[in-house]
Amino acid sequence: MDKLRIMSVFGTRPEAIKMCPLVRELAAREGVESLCCVTAQHRQMLDSVLEVFSLKPDWDLDIMTPRQTLSTITSKCLTGMDEAIDTLKPDMILVHGDTSTTFAGALSAFYHQVPIGHVEAGLRTYDKYSPFPEEMNRKLVSSLADLHFCPTANNRGNLLREGVTGSIFVTGNTVIDALKTTVREDYRFSTDELNHLPYSEKKILLVTCHRRENYGEPMRNIMLALRQLAEENRDVELVYPVHLSPVVREAVDRYLRGAPRVHLIDPLPADEMHNLMARCYLVLTDSGGLQEEAPALGKPVLVLRRETERPEAVEAGTVKLAGVVQDDIVTMAQRLIQDRNAYAAMAHAVNPYGDGQACRRIADAVLWHFQRGERPADYQG
Repeated sequence: MDKLRIMSVFGTRPEAIKMCPLVRELAAREGVESLCCVTAQHRQMLDSVLEVFSLKPDWDLDIMTPRQTLSTITSKCLTGMDEAIDTLKPDMILVHGDTSTTFAGALSAFYHQVPIGHVEAGLRTYDKYSPFPEEMNRKLVSSLADLHFCPTANNRGNLLREGVTGSIFVTGNTVIDALKTTVREDYRFSTDELNHLPYSEKKILLVTCHRRENYGEPMRNIMLALRQLAEENRDVELVYPVHLSPVVREAVDRYLRGAPRVHLIDPLPADEMHNLMARCYLVLTDSGGLQEEAPALGKPVLVLRRETERPEAVEAGTVKLAGVVQDDIVTMAQRLIQDRNAYAAMAHAVNPYGDGQACRRIADAVLWHFQRGERPADYQG
């Protein structure tokens, strides 16, 4: 029996963190040839993750250009995928989440009549402009996919209510699988500044902020809130790995650079970020992935957005929506800095996103689709 050629397509750092463990799980299956196609929508940040997981792509579109737009990303992915699919001839294409690479990869697979598996399916805010363009990318891929791998039962419920066709599985989130391979107590950072932070003497606040819907006034408010937290709390230090987006860097330079007890560093490789998260006190972020990763490490998260497509963590108590208003962000962060009971309630809440077996379930489901194994049981989170 010929091996199944399963091609995973991704292009950004967050996708890579969640897909690399799956690429490796598929490669370990006797009946599968695991292929990897990257678009390099984020070149430098993508490469750092590939290095952490010792993964060499079978195909690299290398599309990134300065000041790229959503249209250029999508069109270059779409046209570049033609040659990749024609050459590698996959039996199934797996895409992840909600990026422009995800949408273009799924659309190209559809054009070539190749079955599609959507990893991290079913997340919704039901506001097509927030997160932008991610919300619509998710919904469009849901219409194209044949297999839907949902992190939670709530995600599956979203798809069922929408009448989505195809086979739906609840798998947990592959990011929990990734954390099991990257976080270590004896870890030493290659970014030496991180080795010398006063983790035991001060409260280290890990910050990220980069989403397109926060560009402009929301980002200004967030930056001013971060500066106020640093200025008003001598027992706090902020660590901010600054996204490479010129828009983000301009805002950081204008509002945060020079603030006391603020460490502005370059983006971190996945293993560095995970280990920093494991040692920090609190996470403030507009990232989707960190809303899943930090709770798994027992770290409270304040989400710097108006809504989240990950309501499970809010319901579990590990995540709170802080919004994009300066006073609101400061008030919520101050409470967690100063109130031990409020902090403990969030830190000890149960993480709803998985048991580290998502990749195994997804690989089993792929084999089941091709009648080469049993259907996996859903994750009971």
